[in-house]
Amino acid sequence: MPTSGRTTGRALFGLLAVAAAWGSSFPLTKALLDRMTALNFLAVRFSLAAVLMLLVFFPAVRRLSRRAMTRGLWLGLAYGAAQILQTIGLQDTAASISGFITGMYLVLTPLCAALLLRTPIGPRVWLGAGIATVGLAILGLNGLSIGFGEAITLASAAIYAVHIVGLSAWSRASEAFGLATVQLAVTAMVSVATALIVEGGITLPTTGFDALAIGYMAVVSGAVAMIVQSWAQAHLAPSRAAITMATEPAWSALFSIIFLGEALTWRMGVGGGLMLAAMIIVESGPAPAPEKATDRPDSAPETYRRSPRK
Repeated sequence: MPTSGRTTGRALFGLLAVAAAWGSSFPLTKALLDRMTALNFLAVRFSLAAVLMLLVFFPAVRRLSRRAMTRGLWLGLAYGAAQILQTIGLQDTAASISGFITGMYLVLTPLCAALLLRTPIGPRVWLGAGIATVGLAILGLNGLSIGFGEAITLASAAIYAVHIVGLSAWSRASEAFGLATVQLAVTAMVSVATALIVEGGITLPTTGFDALAIGYMAVVSGAVAMIVQSWAQAHLAPSRAAITMATEPAWSALFSIIFLGEALTWRMGVGGGLMLAAMIIVESGPAPAPEKATDRPDSAPETYRRSPRK
């Protein structure tokens, strides 16, 4: 059935909560990486999230069709690859630069949607994406040179964009739990395999704080966030989802001020304000036509069907 306005609003709020959850993990990750390598951290975090999801939602996974299972595998591979590339790039790139480049999925997502799905992108979305990109730049950019780290971080942003487009096109509300579980399980396998190959092993956290921090990020900004994202994108076009999720850096800045005592700078105020303005611009326009047919297992949603070649 077409997505109602109320459901669309809930989906947007859900993705905003996902962005806030991702942003809240920034101070914790910053503290954890003083004692754990990035790849080891990803392997432990996503393994825990995947185990919890399988314990709770294994019946939902068994109910997935073969097509949905295959799609979940591809989405999980994309998400895992993006996480690995972003983390490796971060080793050679300043955190602010990495955050800005990763946030470029905001612009790459409508491009991917237009190229892969023939989805028409209205001028209001492009305007919002442009303003949000400026906001991202003000939040985190203090100069930019293109090297290996920056290049593979940009590659991760492109893969994130493909993941967002694929999830919007393939997700069904009735399959959200199963699809989210498959994605996290595959992401965990990719993370563990990469850590074993690159670092030769995996080390578990040794302090109570580290265990609690990883537990929070595995459950809240990992498992719960993936469930909400999978459900919400069953009701939203990829470009709208990307603009909402791109508020993550603003949330990171807010939680860094609250928990790390960082000062509120003009960059945070102006950059965060521009990103908020971008969301208002995109969402305050005329009500869009129904975007998703959320429960059609044997056909693509109407919005994402390819238009006939001329």
